Amino acid sequence: MQSCEISSDSTDDPLSSALHRQRQPRIVVIGAGLAGLVTTKTLLESGFTNVTVLEASDRIGGRVQSIQHGKTTLELGATWIHGANGNPIYHLAEDNGLLEHTTEEERSVGRISLYTKNGVAHYQTNNGRRIPKDLVEEFSDLYNEVYELTQEFFQNGKPVGAESQNSVGIFTRDVVRKKIMLDPYDSESTKKLKLSMLQQYLKVESCESSSPSMDEVSLSEFGEWTEIPGAHHVIPAGFIKIVEILAQDIPSRVLRLSKPVHRIHWNCSSHDTEEIVDQVDHNQDQRPSHSPVCVECEDGECLLADHVIVTASLGVLKKAHETLFSPGLPLDKAQAIQKLGISTTDKIFLEFAEPFWSPECNSIQFVWEDEAQLESQAYPEELWYRKICSFDVLYPPERYGHMLSGWICGEEALRMERCDDETVAEICTELLRQFTGNQNIPKPRRILRSSWGSNPYIRGSYSFTRVGSSGRDVEKLAEPLPYIKNTKAPPLQVLFAGEATHRKYYSTTHGALLSGQREANRLIELYQYSFGETTKPNI
Repeated sequence: MQSCEISSDSTDDPLSSALHRQRQPRIVVIGAGLAGLVTTKTLLESGFTNVTVLEASDRIGGRVQSIQHGKTTLELGATWIHGANGNPIYHLAEDNGLLEHTTEEERSVGRISLYTKNGVAHYQTNNGRRIPKDLVEEFSDLYNEVYELTQEFFQNGKPVGAESQNSVGIFTRDVVRKKIMLDPYDSESTKKLKLSMLQQYLKVESCESSSPSMDEVSLSEFGEWTEIPGAHHVIPAGFIKIVEILAQDIPSRVLRLSKPVHRIHWNCSSHDTEEIVDQVDHNQDQRPSHSPVCVECEDGECLLADHVIVTASLGVLKKAHETLFSPGLPLDKAQAIQKLGISTTDKIFLEFAEPFWSPECNSIQFVWEDEAQLESQAYPEELWYRKICSFDVLYPPERYGHMLSGWICGEEALRMERCDDETVAEICTELLRQFTGNQNIPKPRRILRSSWGSNPYIRGSYSFTRVGSSGRDVEKLAEPLPYIKNTKAPPLQVLFAGEATHRKYYSTTHGALLSGQREANRLIELYQYSFGETTKPNI
């Protein structure tokens, strides 16, 4: 891996020498998550020297956040490398000796616990009874059969019936319910139990999609998300190691932390640029040569740029795009931001002095028997805890101790974030007692939670294709500004990267990484250079 520390007057590197025949383009990257870091790394390795990264928070990594908890590392954000065959994150981890194999499952459906490939999930009802394993397997087979049907609408071009309202949740609930009710061999009590399990499965699916409810996920587009073949993996030392590898050769002068951006002025004339700098940045000693973009930071500093690469999350764009860009975004891009979905999936880690679960238990799944006929999984504010779908057992105990990881998504996750640790710990303890029937479960000795929804620089966990949106909206979000039809304006002034801009791999770390390489490649090609073999995405 070549060093990114390139002297501004070096003539040893042919790429750098060629770039210096003309003024080095000023490039500003907004965000130091995976997309922003790989963009910066790729540009520096290709000879660009005038690159600045502006990160709003006080750390790098974005939605990768590994926390040291005693002797172990817990992931508040990205946890698994999903698929191995051709996954650039996997190869980066493998090349650096970071991997641990977890499971052979190649499909996300039924992937209830990924911390261990051993053991069995315990499906417990709110009446304190465990659902028999054979009944769970029977229902799981039925659910997976219908899940396969949801993939066919996009993959096989099947027409979507009006009764489904183009919703994965509505379609799945309707088809599964009909199959359950038509089963001539099940008793009424068994049918009710299976209908209750359906609600729990849909909650798990919502957490995996990071949607408020599967009712909001587009049926016609669901099958476009592409799963990379191969096993899933974790990084015992922390996913943050991937971030550190990407950042290790980026000079400290390039990375500027705690530097939130207020506004991006683009398509500026020379007069516009001077006026903005005069109004905002009174400390500008020299008037630099004209650039079409001016990045105005919240602290009043202005950075002039030829190109700005925005890697902010879809949640941030939804909240701020109307004020973040001047002039405002084109209508079709603004509509794409509005139509695409992003929600919050949070984790709740509970640490116990001793396990109260049996050795073969790899997760505790919450099945509410009174939800068999539930039509909406949106709960009143005081019942937010009903959205907690499960607790995984972290494995192995030699690494994690006796730890559970709970999952919650949607508006209910935001309500959980507003509670204090003591309240959440008490509620989770009561739930575990109720569902296991064990009233002697003690309160956890420690609790740790994520809060992606209320983080002002993130505002959600990852994106999904909402009802009414499509992959075309993802592509529109990724399209640089100004649009190519405007041939008089300088090209590629504002570029967009991040997981929400990758049509096939949205919601993933590899999608984020590949989107960053994609945008760096646009600039490299603009200046008539192409990636070396080592930086081509192998996917």
